[in-house]
Amino acid sequence: MASGELRELIVEADGGSRGNPGPAGYGAVVLDAATGEPLAETAEYIGVATNNVAEYKGLIAGLRAVKELAPDARVRVRMDSKLVVEQMSGRWKIKHPDMKPLAAEAARILPAGQVRYEWIPREQNKHADRLANEAMDAGKHGRQWQPSASTAALDTAAARNAAAVPAPPSGPPGDATAGAAKARAALAGATTAPVGGAAVGTAASGVTGVAPWAGAADAQAAAERAAATGAAPGWGPDMGAPATFVLLRHGETALTPEKRFSGSGGADPELSGAGWRQAEAVAAALAARGTIQEIISSPLTRCRQTAETVAARLGLDVQIDDGLRETDFGAWEGLTFAEVRERYPDDLDAWLASPKAAPTGGGESFATVARRVAATRDRLTARHAGRTILLVTHVTPVKTLIRLALGAPPESLFRMELSAASLSAVAYYADGNASVRLLNDTSHLR
Repeated sequence: MASGELRELIVEADGGSRGNPGPAGYGAVVLDAATGEPLAETAEYIGVATNNVAEYKGLIAGLRAVKELAPDARVRVRMDSKLVVEQMSGRWKIKHPDMKPLAAEAARILPAGQVRYEWIPREQNKHADRLANEAMDAGKHGRQWQPSASTAALDTAAARNAAAVPAPPSGPPGDATAGAAKARAALAGATTAPVGGAAVGTAASGVTGVAPWAGAADAQAAAERAAATGAAPGWGPDMGAPATFVLLRHGETALTPEKRFSGSGGADPELSGAGWRQAEAVAAALAARGTIQEIISSPLTRCRQTAETVAARLGLDVQIDDGLRETDFGAWEGLTFAEVRERYPDDLDAWLASPKAAPTGGGESFATVARRVAATRDRLTARHAGRTILLVTHVTPVKTLIRLALGAPPESLFRMELSAASLSAVAYYADGNASVRLLNDTSHLR
């Protein structure tokens, strides 16, 4: 390290709750940024709390460990919690009363200019996750986590060595956050230890959100407000304006009101009369907003018809992208849920239970669709940075983009309502973070 150059450390932190709220614990590890060597580990069982509280306490413990080791170091915090990363970076307001004191406490540990925050997929946060689970396991047996009993460092090293090629990120940043419960009134003392050694002991106010349809100028204005109020991130690069995807589900077909499986493997239905009216209504709404710069559509007829209706109103061309097509539902195409239940009960049960299970007859699993949609997202995000793009697509691709942006589990696909001709929106930033700005808006149809 050159003379006068600040040392750089990485904090990886995580927290979990078995019940949310339920028995909770956190874990954090401090790494040397140059070598990847673990320098300190910390973990604690904290009793009944929510995931978010546990994640914040993991962050606090990790930053405290850094302060003990090298208080002048530059710090890169890596977490798979979208909530914590966005709030501590100043991009999200902190509204929940339980989160505000925890975020403020984390911000006071080190000067804001020394710390920057980065989202990572859960697969890259296994060391901290293992520590958090060790802490929860200890709490289950009425004990606290002890450094001497931890195998997290060894397990993580072994897993990394066993992986010949690092797994690519499975999706954009995110963290599925359930409803919060009351956090513990006071932060309990952390149990921390240098790896192999003895025990050692960012301004949290967020930026006012940009409107769902904001373009580059609006995003830049928001960034300037953040800088003026001191809420901008620390020593990271300027992320600039995001790529904003406005997600439009196609209008109704004859199959839509009957709730029949209609994917890419069966008939290719056209818009019904109601569907054409919906397409005209959404076209008028998008024209009034005036923010759409390009239109990209699934190749299936119902999407192309919807997209062309909007394009005619906006004076734009329609580009086709096969990555936006609907799931192939195999032998279930054209059937209702009840009909599938009657004909293929075992296959339906397997499909409902696992994202890796495919519909009968060679259809696509949700896991397969997620990989396709994520690859399409990454390609389009890189191509359209700073622009607002309309993607005209189907139920599964829209829900998958929302799920990945939130870091929600696959079963969340069954917990979202997505109406015909509805609008949703997600903004993607250059550092990999995403922000869901709208979901299932149908106000233009009323």
